[in-house]
Amino acid sequence: MTGEVEENSIRGELQDLVLESAQIDEFLDGMVKIAARELGEITGKTMYSAVTLLRPKRAATVASSSPEARNMDEVQYAFDDGPCLRAAREHTTVVVQDFKEEERFGEYTGAVAGHGIRSALGVPILLEGDANAGLDLYCREPLAFNAESIDAAEQFARRASRSLQIAVRVATLMEHSQHMSVAMENRTTIDLAVGIIMGQNRCSQDEAVNILKAASNARNVKLHAVAAAVVESVNNASATTHFEA
Repeated sequence: MTGEVEENSIRGELQDLVLESAQIDEFLDGMVKIAARELGEITGKTMYSAVTLLRPKRAATVASSSPEARNMDEVQYAFDDGPCLRAAREHTTVVVQDFKEEERFGEYTGAVAGHGIRSALGVPILLEGDANAGLDLYCREPLAFNAESIDAAEQFARRASRSLQIAVRVATLMEHSQHMSVAMENRTTIDLAVGIIMGQNRCSQDEAVNILKAASNARNVKLHAVAAAVVESVNNASATTHFEA
């Protein structure tokens, strides 16, 4: 019964994070702090936790529970390898019981051991679509992870998976909305610039568009930037789009 209560408590914390986080990195920051706390209590050891979220055509989103975990992330990304990245990319749990005896990660192993880290655990967080994520736990002691703590970390990752999927969906929708807003603002500016050119040159809409494109190509400047300059030259201010995203 106690285990069920604890599981519901953690699930509730993760769900609250989804509701309270304005950005995806805020959710990840909260999630790794919960992971470090929970696994620390189970192992009786100090845990440093990090998470990596990989999404197509976007820079990786990284969150760390502490400066120590952040340093380990920087080492991992410098070598583009490590337990967390392998867990995220290969969808499998990666256990390092002692970096001083580890042979799978090449020069990365020595770099991590040089920071005083002896063991690590990378657990995949399964997501939908092309997104991948991995949870990383570091410890300064060797042999920090036994079967019980590995199972607990995998259970945490499964619980976090659902909440992270929702957070990613929300972030994707917000990004799409922002992109649409920018696109509509750019379209408004271009339309205004075309109208100004038509009035100034007494030409057709197609001719005005061609003039604007020619200026964009000649200056090697994006079309909406040239259009904005045209609007500002007569309006002394940027164009305003009157709509709600």
